[in-house]
Amino acid sequence: MGTTAMRFAVVLGTNDVASAIAVHLHRAGFCVVLSHDPNPPVMRRKMAFHDALFGDPVRVENVLGERIDSTMDVFKALGDPAHVLVTPLGLLDLLPIRAIDVLIDARMQTREVTPNLRGMTRLSIGIGPGFSPSANCDVAIETRPDRLGQIVVDGWTLAKDDVGELGGVGAERLVLSPHEGRWHTPVEIGTRVYKGFVVGHLSGIPVAAPYDGILRGIVRDGSDVPAGVALAEIDPRGRHAQWTGIDAQGQTLAQATLAAIRLHAAERIGASAAGSR
Repeated sequence: MGTTAMRFAVVLGTNDVASAIAVHLHRAGFCVVLSHDPNPPVMRRKMAFHDALFGDPVRVENVLGERIDSTMDVFKALGDPAHVLVTPLGLLDLLPIRAIDVLIDARMQTREVTPNLRGMTRLSIGIGPGFSPSANCDVAIETRPDRLGQIVVDGWTLAKDDVGELGGVGAERLVLSPHEGRWHTPVEIGTRVYKGFVVGHLSGIPVAAPYDGILRGIVRDGSDVPAGVALAEIDPRGRHAQWTGIDAQGQTLAQATLAAIRLHAAERIGASAAGSR
C-alpha cells in the first residue's frame, strides 16, 4: 500500500485512554503514532502502550506497540503500519512528515491554558476538559462520568469532576504524591495489596496503599513526579478487578472518537457535493 493511501493519525499521550483510541484507530486502518508527554505520569501502564518507550514488549488487546525514534521511521511505517507506533518525538517533530489526517489530544491534562490544535491538521479532537470547537479544536469529547463520550461541537467541555467511582469507591482508591520527587517501587501491577501496604517510596519516604484491592496502576519505577499527581490506583472489585486491556471508559472514548471522525468525513462529503451543484 502506498504512503498516500494510509490515513495518518497522531495521538498526544501514551496513557490508557490514548492507547484505547490508538487501538481502535489502528483497527480502522490508520497509521497511528502516540506522542509521549511526561505530564501527568502514566499510571495504568498495563492498559497502555507507554512502556514501549522503555523497550518493553507491549500489547493492548492484541495490538503491538513499537517504539520509534526518528521521523524517517514514521515515514517508512506510513506505508504498512503493522503496529501502533510510540515515540518521544513531539508534535512539532511529527508535523513535517506528512499532512496529519487526525490529531487527538488525549493527554487528559489539567492545565490553565489548553493548546490550540486547529489548523495543524485536517481534523483535531480534544479529549476532556479545556476544549472547545470554537476556540482550540474542531471537535471535543466529554470525559466526565455523567457525560462520558458525548461529542461537543459547540461550547466547552465540562471542567474536571471528582474521580469516578470504581466498585463504589471514589478518589480514596488513588495514591497521590504528597510532594515532588523521584518515585521508586518494586510492586507490579496486578498485585493484591492491603490498606497500609507500602507500594513505593517518593524520595525515600514510604507511600502506602489507601485501600484493599488489586493494584490497577502504578507509575513506573524511577520516574520524577510533581506534587499532587496519582502515583497508584487500587481496584477494590476483587475478582472483577481489571488492570489490563481496554476498560469501559477507554472503550467509550475510543468509540466516540471514531464516531467524530466519521461525522466529520460525512460533513466534508456533504459540503463537497453541495459545492459541486
